[in-house]
Amino acid sequence: MTSQLLAFVLYFVLVLGIGVFFMLRSKDGGDKDYFLGGRSMGPWVTAMSAQASDMSGWLLMGFPGSILAFGMGQVWIGIGLALGTIANWIFVAKRLRKFSKAANDSITLPQYMTNRFLATSPALQIICAIVFLVFFTVYVASSFVAGATVLTSVVPQLQGKESVALLIFAVIIIAYTFSGGFKAVCWTDFFQGLMMLVALLAVPVVILLTKELDTAALNFIGTDGVMNTFGANPFDAKPQDIISGLAWGLGYFGMPHILVRFMSIKKASMIKTSSIVAIVWVVLSLGAAIVIAILGRMMMGAELVAEGKQASIFIELVTELFPGFIAGLLLSAIVAAAMSTADSQLLVASSSFTSDIYKAVFRKNASDKETLWIGRLVVVVVAVVAFFIANSEGSGAQAIMNMVENAWGGFGASFGPVIILSLFWKRTTYKGAIAGVVCGAVVDVLWLMFLTASTGIYEILPGFIAGLIACVVVSLIDKAPSKEVIKLFETATSASYEE
Repeated sequence: MTSQLLAFVLYFVLVLGIGVFFMLRSKDGGDKDYFLGGRSMGPWVTAMSAQASDMSGWLLMGFPGSILAFGMGQVWIGIGLALGTIANWIFVAKRLRKFSKAANDSITLPQYMTNRFLATSPALQIICAIVFLVFFTVYVASSFVAGATVLTSVVPQLQGKESVALLIFAVIIIAYTFSGGFKAVCWTDFFQGLMMLVALLAVPVVILLTKELDTAALNFIGTDGVMNTFGANPFDAKPQDIISGLAWGLGYFGMPHILVRFMSIKKASMIKTSSIVAIVWVVLSLGAAIVIAILGRMMMGAELVAEGKQASIFIELVTELFPGFIAGLLLSAIVAAAMSTADSQLLVASSSFTSDIYKAVFRKNASDKETLWIGRLVVVVVAVVAFFIANSEGSGAQAIMNMVENAWGGFGASFGPVIILSLFWKRTTYKGAIAGVVCGAVVDVLWLMFLTASTGIYEILPGFIAGLIACVVVSLIDKAPSKEVIKLFETATSASYEE
């Protein structure tokens, strides 16, 4: 066994150990404990797990690979994500924690959006759960691709056997998510977030201290045969690159696996500490990923892009710069990133289906134990479907980037406008929320299919705008919310509630 492989094995043992620990610790817990950790998470775990589940393998592969291949215009995606993260923690986090508690102690996002309006119809819960299952399955597939790419690069016996690597990666994620639930996911994400940050900072620091860089390598003929202005200032990017990059930030307001972290924190007053930790983490991580792409371009960019292996820039740099065992630990950061997103998404998709379709429609009197095991079964089903999607996609930065873009846009356009309006606009109605979710999702998909390629505008922007307009217009046409709904809004927004 090589030292790199030993590092990987030790990492996987740690992750699976966390899953088993929380399974044994919470064996008598119900669905609320499995899906939301009993609202007992501390500020540091909340912050780190939210950010780790956010960034996925995309942060270390898709993002720097995209910058490497397509130039500094891609940096605007990182800027948009940083701004979106900051806005989400400042404006949404505390309010959502208070609102979800006031709205009949909701444990899922669809449940919150139904309880927020005291609705008796399960229509919105069912619509949301279906959207969750579709987009989360695609998102999980992207994490599987990233994780399998690292496994094939570290384990010689897996080279050329991508399907086997995908299967191993999927089984590990299923094992600890199935067994430990939300607490296991959050605590593994906490350690994974730390690992990601250390790895992202270590690579550029070592390069700057030990390597001579070829600045001429910043410009060379790209894969499309056109001079790539990689070395240009990002402010020289095309307008559509800037608009689309900033639009990525809108996705945060509708991202269920991140929003559910806000709902799980022990006290609303802890959000301030969490927000500081999360914002510092995301600025450092995104900044380091951009620097890695730039430095990687100087060292080996031409060869990687020519071979279509730009997604492997982090892997190549770590392998060259660090000895075996340390390299193995740093490469585990990619696996950590992919796992921390996939596990969260599996759990949210599972909780949504179980609470918002199975229990709300088919088995209203289902026991906590029954609900818990149905949720675990859904974890397995979603992972299996994601495995087949990942196995059919091409590898590399573009495959990862495409799947993440599609899922991110779908969530942001569908749920972002409705979440914001439900937290800040008293006049929002249940019918308005349904219109916003449906319209945002439909416009996002149609724009992706017919207009993204020709306009260069990321589909989340028109989808988000359409969802926002639909929610506002239908809410204004609809009759005003009842006194009980207004009282819930006023209770959740009072300064003393849940402090």
